[in-house]
Amino acid sequence: MRRYELAPSILSANFAKLGDSIAAVERGGADLIHIDVMDGHFVPNITIGPLIVRAARASTALPLDVHLMIENPDRFLEDFVKAGSDMISVHVEASTHLDRTVQRIQELGNKAGVVLNPATPLGLLDEIIPAVDYILLMSVNPGFAAQKFIETVKTKISRLRALLDRVNPECRIEVDGGIGLHNVEEIARLGAEMFVAGSAVFNTEDPEVTSRLFKAKLANLET
Repeated sequence: MRRYELAPSILSANFAKLGDSIAAVERGGADLIHIDVMDGHFVPNITIGPLIVRAARASTALPLDVHLMIENPDRFLEDFVKAGSDMISVHVEASTHLDRTVQRIQELGNKAGVVLNPATPLGLLDEIIPAVDYILLMSVNPGFAAQKFIETVKTKISRLRALLDRVNPECRIEVDGGIGLHNVEEIARLGAEMFVAGSAVFNTEDPEVTSRLFKAKLANLET
């Protein structure tokens, strides 16, 4: 039986009340707090740095899932670990020496993830799959919140699940982009296990209640 986890993305949270926003989704049953880091180069936006990770760490004991959408991620791995990250994922497209980066994340005590953009083929993972703890598939083009799920990624999730079951069954699949209450169950059935939801959680009237609704849908699949 698979274990399904909800990872609300604070990219869509109220930063003036970040601690309250995190507390609300934690009460609602969130399993992880997803933190999107953008540098304005790899993606056309600038967002969060280690200071916000440190603030999030002070607000919750939940694992902090840090997604680095940045060029040369190796330069900042230690900074994010020191700030309180538990998981760090880096993009295949932005990492020149991916195996070394993955090893370094794990040496620093974090789980290491590798990220693929929607148009990036799964074949680029062939050599790294045995080494990683999770793979994050982007189901929108990275850089902005509140985008629509790219339907072709569904096939990619299924293909990745079959590949992992053969090569690295312990490696988990995370999906980020366009996930809501309307499609989370379908995406889970395809083989995903961790679900990043930003605006679908934080841009609702009550993020705590919305988190509970997400968890209830996922719990139905675990029984």
